[in-house]
Amino acid sequence: MAAYIIRRLLFMIPTVLGIMLVSFAVVQFAPGGPVERVIAQLSGADTGASSRISGSAGGDFGSRGQVQGASQIDASTSKYRGAQGLDPEFIKKLEVQFGFDKPAYERFGIMLWNFIRFDFGRSYFRDVNVIDLIKEKLPVSMSLGIWMTLLTYLISIPLGIRKAVSDGSRFDVWTSSVIVIGYAIPGFLFAILLIILFAGGSFFDVFPLRGLTSDNFASMSWPQKIADYFWHLTLPLISMGLSAFATMTLLTKNSFLDEIRKQYVLTARAKGCSQQQVLYGHIFRNAMLIVIAGFPGAFVHAFFSGALLIETIFSLDGLGLLGFESVLNRDYPVVFATLFIFSLVGLVVGLISDLTYTWIDPRIDFETREA
Repeated sequence: MAAYIIRRLLFMIPTVLGIMLVSFAVVQFAPGGPVERVIAQLSGADTGASSRISGSAGGDFGSRGQVQGASQIDASTSKYRGAQGLDPEFIKKLEVQFGFDKPAYERFGIMLWNFIRFDFGRSYFRDVNVIDLIKEKLPVSMSLGIWMTLLTYLISIPLGIRKAVSDGSRFDVWTSSVIVIGYAIPGFLFAILLIILFAGGSFFDVFPLRGLTSDNFASMSWPQKIADYFWHLTLPLISMGLSAFATMTLLTKNSFLDEIRKQYVLTARAKGCSQQQVLYGHIFRNAMLIVIAGFPGAFVHAFFSGALLIETIFSLDGLGLLGFESVLNRDYPVVFATLFIFSLVGLVVGLISDLTYTWIDPRIDFETREA
């Protein structure tokens, strides 16, 4: 097993390198860039996501007045859109600030060297270290990911077992109908429906519409803080959990059905074992193998990739919204840092999932299968 783990860890190096290389190459051909963003923002022409970011976008280059006061040298041959009429020296300073005075291969090499040392630099438009920015947004994504995964498993596993035991019954049919309908409804659309119904849209004003906590959260007692926290999480968690809830329930049911039909179950029943003994003493461990082993992957999916639209709709400032706005703003340090971290975490979690299989069922040996 040690040799298998080492091989998987070594395989992560070219995988991450390939992901970063392809992403970096795609960015080079994408229209726009941080220099164009600064030019547009300082000239008042920026209507994109960067226009919503407070603070100085141009660092040392000041306000719009400095752009208007720059020497009006004809820059019609500039490679940047919107740079006509700006001093070429000003454009060169922008290039130096963002590192675009170096060729692409050199910038890629510098980025990789910094990432190996977990030095992710500073955000172009927020003037803060990228790692500090990620830490700032982490609590929101952690709250959504952890609670959604736990609730999904706590509800879906018992329901899936009950559906497997009563396969074909009226209970199984109507619950399957509800699950399929829930799975077919997009999470963001259901979130809008919940807002209309329960967040002051047109009917009831029961739940808050934005944030993880209320404005007076600091002055609350601990029981009040806990209640306020879950009060804010209720609608986002319901919206996010629809598809995951359906998938996990059906996965659990089908896994148990496969085991119930096997010969060892018939033998256990022939020996006089009760339904509970057969179900939890013989079937449970084998049936739950694929469900439990998938927990790390399900958690990471909920943590990193499932919350963008939900965060936007409910005004939750988490990692999903951070990544989306960073792409729109061409904030490349944030884009590549989050991509690097998410890719690395995803590969590590994939290894943990495989190791979980062997922990649950020692009969599985990945080294033997690879040989």
